[in-house]
Amino acid sequence: MVKEAKPLLATPSSQPGIRLQDASVSAWAPCSLRVSLSAGWGGEDVTQGVPRVPQGELPYTLSLSAMLQSPHGIDRVLSNCSLTPLSYTAGNRTTAQVSLAEAPPWDRDVELLVYYAEPHKPSAVLEVGLPGAEPGSLMGDPAVMVTLLPSLPEAVPGQSPAGEFIFLLDRSGSMECPMDSRDRAPLRIDSAKETLVLLLKSLPLGCYFNIYGFGSQFESFYPQSVGYTQQTMAESLQRVQQLQADLGGTEILAPLRAIYRSPCRDGHPRQLFVFTDGEVGNTQDVIAEVQRHRGAHRCFSFGIGEGASTALALQSLKRALQPAVTGISLRWDLPPGMEAALLGRGPEPPDTAVGGVTLQYRIQDQTYKETLQFPLQPQDGDRLPVHRLAAKSLLLELEGAVDTGSEGDRRRALETSLSSGVVCSLTAYVGVDTERRQPVQGPLVRRDIPLIAFGAAPRMRKMGRFLAANSSAPMAMSCSASVPMAWARGFSAVSMDCAMACDFDDSSDVSEPAPEESPLLRLVSLQNADGSWDLDPQLAAALGVSETDARGRIPSKDVAPGVWATVLAVVWLHGRAAGQRDEWELLEAKAVGWVRGQAGPQLSECLEAANTLLGCSVGPAVFGL
Repeated sequence: MVKEAKPLLATPSSQPGIRLQDASVSAWAPCSLRVSLSAGWGGEDVTQGVPRVPQGELPYTLSLSAMLQSPHGIDRVLSNCSLTPLSYTAGNRTTAQVSLAEAPPWDRDVELLVYYAEPHKPSAVLEVGLPGAEPGSLMGDPAVMVTLLPSLPEAVPGQSPAGEFIFLLDRSGSMECPMDSRDRAPLRIDSAKETLVLLLKSLPLGCYFNIYGFGSQFESFYPQSVGYTQQTMAESLQRVQQLQADLGGTEILAPLRAIYRSPCRDGHPRQLFVFTDGEVGNTQDVIAEVQRHRGAHRCFSFGIGEGASTALALQSLKRALQPAVTGISLRWDLPPGMEAALLGRGPEPPDTAVGGVTLQYRIQDQTYKETLQFPLQPQDGDRLPVHRLAAKSLLLELEGAVDTGSEGDRRRALETSLSSGVVCSLTAYVGVDTERRQPVQGPLVRRDIPLIAFGAAPRMRKMGRFLAANSSAPMAMSCSASVPMAWARGFSAVSMDCAMACDFDDSSDVSEPAPEESPLLRLVSLQNADGSWDLDPQLAAALGVSETDARGRIPSKDVAPGVWATVLAVVWLHGRAAGQRDEWELLEAKAVGWVRGQAGPQLSECLEAANTLLGCSVGPAVFGL
């Protein structure tokens, strides 16, 4: 139940129902959905002192039966737990049911991966209004949801110049803390600088970029974003190496506003990457600022701390390089007297009436048009997911106006939230006695429910908060590829207090030597903006061979030194740094694209000679041979 904001009261229920809101739902791949029921908490460890017993003595169990429905069709369902066979309840396979075959082990989350049969097929779902709701209101009228997941072409690094990439880096004092508790662990600022190098090397020629640093104040490399060339890349890399954690506190709102005030460039969608290790005091203001500009950019944020992943930032960049969908238009084809509006009531359609909708959009230079028809007989049901998604979209728009003091928008937001059951900043959930159907009164009662013992109490990780902003206004359905977490050096959502993480003895006169530069970073730092490498002593040293061997093994006098050097670098990446593929995948693809345009028929000969020199066995498929 949603009521106007008051203190939350709740008591445990003996048989709680699992709703979709209780699960973690995310896109796992472009054609699938991931539903996760967590075995723990994503925040602070609230289980300290709770008794732990063997699994056979737990006073609770879990049974799960999922009813799946999608106009895109259900292809299959996978899980990390044992499932019953998938049972289709409709001949067209748009509805299905699946259950847990047995109680799952309590040492893992329960995950369901739902794969769609036709994920790129447009669909329209018409839903009847809430019985008893006022006609003409959001919940009282029928609602239609149109969904489309365009089949976007894979981005080809080095061949997709469109885009503006802005990197916003935390340079507050806490960035001088080590990444983790290991001896000689790299500093957070040094790890951030390494990731910036990899990101800069992975950008395509012809795009625009800029780098901001923030603390109590902020500064940028350039007054406006500049074109990505060999000169601007080299200049920026030199300035990145000189960055220090010397800007004081963690004030992120001012640089965000400065970035949003700068005009966007036509044909270059703005992508903002935020790297920070601190928590800000005005979190809601920061989130609201990002949301206000969600129609003009995408924002990716990464926490810097223990258990982090540089690969996460690189894979996010890979997604950001995908071409943008632009020029979106929607045209309705409805019977006379009916109209499609967020709020509005039209005449009742006849039983045989059908509606139509045409969605048109552009990807790069190609225009696409999708037209579909749907019956105008709404689906019955009491859950009303389409209405609630519409209410959520409306509330996101209204809450921005509420902050400016609009009483009419405040009243409309409150009414929408109460009627739809979708919580907003003006309402809160309250505990309800399901038998008496009355709010629970009295103080909170704590009851410790035993947890399973795994030999030792599980250690919970405190996770920081991510900022998130879509590239377009809120829609009823969103689907994008998820980025898997690779636990390596770099970035994560972990937030640590610097006073706890940095416990140094100021009386010591002996400073530990800086961590040695990684071989991968040493090689990557030598790459040119167009993806190539130069044949010089620095490259030979990074490859672990002598300059004499590097120059003497050129397979033919017709092979340019730059082509030979780039083939050597690509072979080294596959042969010596395969475990860090997520970090070099984009810049390697840019290098391969450059080589294929320069090498000609000697490419196979170069690959064979490079494998011999470096002792590798990289196949011709790497170069598209």
